[in-house]
Order: sequence, then C-alpha cells, then structure tokens
Amino acid sequence: MSEPWDVRRAVALAALFRLLQGAARGCSAPFLPLYLRLLGLPAPLVGAVAGAGQLAALAVPLCCPRGRAGRLLLAGSVLGSAAASLALTLIPPAGGTGDTGCPHSLQLGRPSLLPPPLLLTVPTAVPSPVTTPAPGPGTRGYRAPNPGALTHTRAVPRGTGVTAADVLAASRKPSTGSTTSQGLSGSTGALQEHGRGESLNTTENAHVSENLSDSRDVTFEAVQSISQDRQYWVFLLVLGAVVLWELLAASLEWSMDESVYEYLDFVDAADRHGRLWLWGSAGAAAGASGVSVLVDRLDCSLGGSVPRLALHFYGYAVLVMLFLMVGVFFPGRVPRRSGRAPGLAKGLSALRGDGRALLSAGTVFLLGAASSAANNFLPWRLQDQGGSELLLGLWVALGPLAELALPPFRGRLQRALPGGGAEVLSLGALAAQLLSYSLLRAPWAALPVQALSVLSSGALRWRLEGTAGDAAGPGAERSVPALLRGLCAGGAALGSFGGGFVVQSFGLPLLLQASCVGLGLWTVCFVIVRSKLPRQREIDYSQLLAADSSEMSDSEEENEKDWLVKAMKDETFDRNWIQQHGIN
Repeated sequence: MSEPWDVRRAVALAALFRLLQGAARGCSAPFLPLYLRLLGLPAPLVGAVAGAGQLAALAVPLCCPRGRAGRLLLAGSVLGSAAASLALTLIPPAGGTGDTGCPHSLQLGRPSLLPPPLLLTVPTAVPSPVTTPAPGPGTRGYRAPNPGALTHTRAVPRGTGVTAADVLAASRKPSTGSTTSQGLSGSTGALQEHGRGESLNTTENAHVSENLSDSRDVTFEAVQSISQDRQYWVFLLVLGAVVLWELLAASLEWSMDESVYEYLDFVDAADRHGRLWLWGSAGAAAGASGVSVLVDRLDCSLGGSVPRLALHFYGYAVLVMLFLMVGVFFPGRVPRRSGRAPGLAKGLSALRGDGRALLSAGTVFLLGAASSAANNFLPWRLQDQGGSELLLGLWVALGPLAELALPPFRGRLQRALPGGGAEVLSLGALAAQLLSYSLLRAPWAALPVQALSVLSSGALRWRLEGTAGDAAGPGAERSVPALLRGLCAGGAALGSFGGGFVVQSFGLPLLLQASCVGLGLWTVCFVIVRSKLPRQREIDYSQLLAADSSEMSDSEEENEKDWLVKAMKDETFDRNWIQQHGIN
C-alpha cells in the first residue's frame, strides 16, 4: 500500500462511495423509461433497451481487470459513464417536435402512435366541391372541377426531413383525368336538362372523393414510412448509448467495490463490508427525491429544445465526477491473500449440491422478471394519470426507504416465520403489490402500495441471499451473492424484453396481472418443493460452545485425577522398591 490506513477511514470512504453510487443511480436509472418515451420510442423498443442494459451489466465482473489496470479502468469509467449519460440528452426525438416532457405533451411517445402532426394548409387552385358549395349545373359560371388539380389539407410531422410540398407532390397521382376534365368543361354549355346535370354532378363528386381518399392514403403511408425510419435510427442511437453507459457504470461500481473489500479483508474487517448497502439505499432515495424536486420546479424546457427530464442525466454526470474525489483517497494497491477472487464456478458448485439454494436461485430469477414490469412501465401509467415529477420521485424513493426499515425487524420475522414462511409471505406481498398497481385509478395511490416493498422485494432478497449464503462453502462467501444478483438481473432483462411486447399488445394492467398470477403459482410450487426437501436442523452455537466448555472442564478434571492417581502409585512403587533393596 502507498500509505497506512485505519479501518474507520476505510469504512467511511466506502460508505461515502456507496452513498454517491446510490444517489447517481437513483436520480437517473428509474427515469430512463420516461425519457425514452419522450424520444418517441414505443414499449417494445423501450423494453429492448432496458433488457440490453441489464445484460451488458452482467458481463462486467467476468472481464474487468485488476491491479493497476483496474485503477486506469476506474478513471476511464468515471469519464466514460458521464459522457454516455450526457450523450442521451443530445439524441433528437423520433418525431422531431422538440417536446419538453410537460403534461400537455404526453402524446409524443405513446406506444403505437405517430408523433403529433403539424397541420399545413395548402391553398387550392379550384375549390373542392365536397367542402365548398359550387354553382349548380345550368347556372352561370359553373365549371366542372379538375381532379388533377385537387389538393387537400394534410398532417405532416415536423422534422421529418421533407416539406409539406414534397409529401404532397410525392403523393399526388399523375393527372390522367385532365383530358376528361377538359372535355367536361367544354360541354358544360350544352347541358340543358336539369336531370342530366344532377347525374353528372353526382358522378364527378364520387370521382373527386375517390381521388381524395387515394391521395390521403398515399400521403399517410409516406408520413408513416418517414416516421418509422426516424424511429429506427433513434432506437439504434439510444441502444448504443445505454449499453455503453451500463458497461462503464457497472465497471466503475465493481472496481470501487472490489478495492474496498480487498482492503477490509486485508485488515481483517471484511464483516463490515456487508453493512455498506444501507448507505447505497439511502443515497438512492436521496437522489431520486432530490432531483425530482428540482425538475418539478423547472419550466418545461431548460432552454431551446432540451427537455427538463434531461436534468436527471446531468445530475448523474455531476455525482459520478465526485467519484474521482473519493477515488483519490483509495489505496493504490492492496496485497491480495489469494491470486484470484472466487468466481462463477465456485458459486455454481455451491448452489448445485443444495436443494434450498437452487430453489432460492429460481425465486430470485422470477423476482427480477416480475419486478421489471413495474420498474419499466409503471411510471408511464402514473404519468398518464396526471402524476407530477415530484410524485414519481417520491414513488421511486419509497422503495429503498422501505428496505432501510427492514433490518430492525429481521430477527423477529425470522423467529415468527421459520422454515420458509418468510419467503412465502414476501412472495404473497409482491403479488399483491403488482395486482394493486394494475388497479390504480389515481397516481397518489401508488405511494402506499410502494410501501409494501418492505415485505416484498426487500424481505425476499434478504431471506434468499441468507439461504443461499448458508450453502456457500469456504472461498465462495462472495460468489454466491454475486451469482444471485446476476440471476436477478438476468430475470429483469428477460422480463423487459417480453414486457414491452405485452404492453404494446394488451396493455400494462394485463402484464401486471399476469405477473401476479405467475408469482402465485410459483408460491404454491415453492411450498410444495420445500416441504419435500430434507429438513435441516438449526444449530444453537451458544449451547454448543457451552457444551464444549463443560466437556473441556470435565476432561481437565479427569486428567488431574489421573495424574494424581498415577503420582500416588508411583510414590507407593518407589517406597516398596526402596524397602526391598534396603536403601535408606
């Protein structure tokens, strides 16, 4: 190491890092689906972006370097993740309307809808007989309309790269009816009978209406094609930025966390590393609520066409840059006790031989898949119901705050619900939470439902990690929790991919209700499978130590008695031998 450290300093810096890390994640990641919706991406593409980001974060622990290369990666990840988050704010929306994310502009990114149109009225050379009353046949000044010169008002989105005249020119059919129109105009003066005039007027009106309908269809197809092409390019830009962002952010968090753990393990204080998650949850709550308060007080835009939701990513960049200040005080190099940290193989081998651990792993995977529906698309529903930015921030902050309230009650919960009862309670609470979300009628009702996280996701992760941790052997204490976090992220990625298509086709309430039914079925399977597994007898270590000490005392007394008896026998033997040989 470059300089001696004390344990308090190491723990304080680690807590500060976790606080900043949680604040940076809390102020940006939960609001990413809202920003992608603002860019005009539908639900399937938003789910694809979220799932790709989760998969990118899974690959980080497998390829991150250590030592000096890890220090260089730390500095590069700070700058790169900040730049990637800022790059998202530079991507133009698919509709090109410059929407700012205010309540009046929620129509921009709704799934399966085109961007809001801009109505451009093109003056017509001849008034349309459908909308403008024309002189009847036989009256002075009557002339038949020219179908080739007919134009109409058309909705053309802004920023599509073409003008209204281009779209109308492309959609206008060749004027094949000009000759017919001229012939009709030339024979107008010869029409004398009123019945023939009415018949001709009806025929021309039908002909004009048919041309008008065809022109509208062609124009709509042209606008839709342009919008889909623009949406495709916006999706590719967003996908690249989010994947790069997740790779660099996960590398940064992993490198800092490994550095802290290696030092605490070197000074025999690794047990304190497990309590640092409290600071991460506190930072996530503070970041989500704090930035939401600022965004709620801002105008619709930050200037020009920059939406106010971009402030979430600006806040992330600022907080990430503070990591550099914390990283300066971290140890340059810590002597490792082993050549390599426990990897994926040890974690898999630890889970493979324990039925309860495998059951916990499957539950963690399902937990990630079910939670992704609420995390990705529920903010859309709250926004559609009129929820403000402040309410969304409070809803996000209530999740980690509820998990912070769990540790004082862990012991009581474990004693009250032994033998898998806590897991069953948590699964039931999560299913009830998703069902309540699907029945929301007001945005404020999401706050008390979110408070159930103390019994649902928070308690469930704690119990599942504890069960799997009991199965971890020596050298796999950190591999098993890391493997469970990877399974949770993999489930979230799968849920994001599939959830987007379900929301697009059937709506968010059906997705939440289907997740609730799936959790209910898994709860029944969990109870049945766990009851078939052999029971493990819990060991009371206090009684074991007391019994061990009593056995040691008994053995010491017996040894003392044996020594005394042997000494007395030896003394008696010596006396008899002396008497026999006549030695005084």
